[in-house]
Amino acid sequence: MSLFKLSPYSLIDKKGKEPIVAITSYDYITAKLAEEAGIDFILIGDSSAMVVLGEEDTYSIGMEEMLIFCKAVSKGAPNTLRIGDMPFLSYQVSKEQAIYNAGRFIKEGRCHGVKIEGGEEVAEIILAIIKAGIPVLGHIGLTPQRSLELGGLKVRGKTIESAQKLLKDAQILESLGVFGIVIECVPAELAKIVTEKIKIPTIGIGAGSYTDGQILVFHDVVGLYLEMRPKFVKTYVNGFEIFKNALKNYVYECKNKKFPTEKESFKISKEILTQLLKYS
Repeated sequence: MSLFKLSPYSLIDKKGKEPIVAITSYDYITAKLAEEAGIDFILIGDSSAMVVLGEEDTYSIGMEEMLIFCKAVSKGAPNTLRIGDMPFLSYQVSKEQAIYNAGRFIKEGRCHGVKIEGGEEVAEIILAIIKAGIPVLGHIGLTPQRSLELGGLKVRGKTIESAQKLLKDAQILESLGVFGIVIECVPAELAKIVTEKIKIPTIGIGAGSYTDGQILVFHDVVGLYLEMRPKFVKTYVNGFEIFKNALKNYVYECKNKKFPTEKESFKISKEILTQLLKYS
């Protein structure tokens, strides 16, 4: 499907009508699975730094790696909305750099929009990107790219001050024209208030059941990422054990000469074989 036939703003029409289901994916195969499962949109997240590249946090990943993942996802899910996650320092330096990098997600990564972490503090940058014609998905609550400042990956909105800021940030982002807001790791009751106060969809991750939609990382849903298992994650299958057992069976059969068999082997004609043996 052509890129322009899908619009992130179509998600606004789903608010109050049907739950939005999103997944974070980074490659061709997982994106293909997500599309066939009927996912509403795919986020190509900077969490790929941890899940795919084995880093301890999301700070280290840059534009070039993110664009590789975006291109792969676009091929695996050509008919699904795709949002690129702008990595650390790709938008904080200047409006000009932010617009340029956001444009690369569209032009090179074949995304339909970008996600940016933060509220009031990045309002001018978000507005500049939207004015450049690039849809933006907001992200408030726990924002991993500010974890150093916030003292780690902790639940947000548990004090009156932080709860009020979260609500204010949501309203600011709505006024800027974002098409939705990811709310991460906040009390369910607070996420409910935010969801009711704004007219754009909220997408929860660790924000309870009152948001307009939910998002989880593919590898968490299928049980492939064991290094971190947050409270809000639900795993639907133990993929790590399933794949490990498959590999162990492969090792066993190879070691014991049970693979490959005649079924997995190619043949040549007896005539050619006779000639080869004759002249070898």
